[in-house]
Amino acid sequence: MLIESYIRQGAELLAAAQIEEPQREARLLLAHAMGATSGNLIGFSEQSISDPSNYFDLVKKRVAYVPYSRIVGKREFWSLDFQLTVDTFDPRPDSEVMVYSALHGIDNKSAELRIADLGTGTGCLLLALLSELQNSTGVGIDLNPATATAAAANATKLGLQTRAAFIAGDWGTSLSGKFNLIVANPPYISTLDIQELAPGVRLYDPILALDGGVDGLDAYRALAPDLVRLLVPGGLAIIEVGIVQAASVIEILKAVDLTVTSIDRDLSGVDRCIVCRFR
Repeated sequence: MLIESYIRQGAELLAAAQIEEPQREARLLLAHAMGATSGNLIGFSEQSISDPSNYFDLVKKRVAYVPYSRIVGKREFWSLDFQLTVDTFDPRPDSEVMVYSALHGIDNKSAELRIADLGTGTGCLLLALLSELQNSTGVGIDLNPATATAAAANATKLGLQTRAAFIAGDWGTSLSGKFNLIVANPPYISTLDIQELAPGVRLYDPILALDGGVDGLDAYRALAPDLVRLLVPGGLAIIEVGIVQAASVIEILKAVDLTVTSIDRDLSGVDRCIVCRFR
């Protein structure tokens, strides 16, 4: 059979499972199975494939709602590739606004800054920042030791291992000293809403990275006191929030004497992160 026929068959299976953009996804999966790029397939739509079994195995995984990023084992974030494991949260493009916000809030990008990333996951926030701030160093914290190990592996793959350390710990309680910048993307889905999440999220993202307690705010209450303990005077904190949570999180931050300077939106226009300083 020809490439175009396999794409069509795969797209039909994906569409039946209500996967969005089934034609595009089928093309991506076939390209991955062939060790090519989707663009490479365009000029070879009438080329045949000797053994399509690997491709259809990938389609079956996608029909079971395994996200494409987990099938290929990586996610691009800030134009960098981050390897995924079962222990890491799959970074979302919406979170890139946190990197923008942090860089916008730093006056001297050549300074030797100390950065902390609380709940680091793949390490994407810390490592994206270090890729831009060439003289800075940082530490990423995650409750799961296996997640911290995965983040350290990403640092090595990106050549940033000499400027980034990753350790297991409970938010900022394992840290001492002072930091110029702290970023955090904590779990903020309320426990009761977990079952309402899309299957690709509910089944494949670690529960530690999703469950924010009864009202989704447990992590903010836990990490807020450490922000004021760890930030230098004038230090910057960038905190991601869920939809309609900004006002509640601002009250938590104000209660520990942090000054909120802005609420920044992602590309969809959603209030995505709170920018605050320790005066």
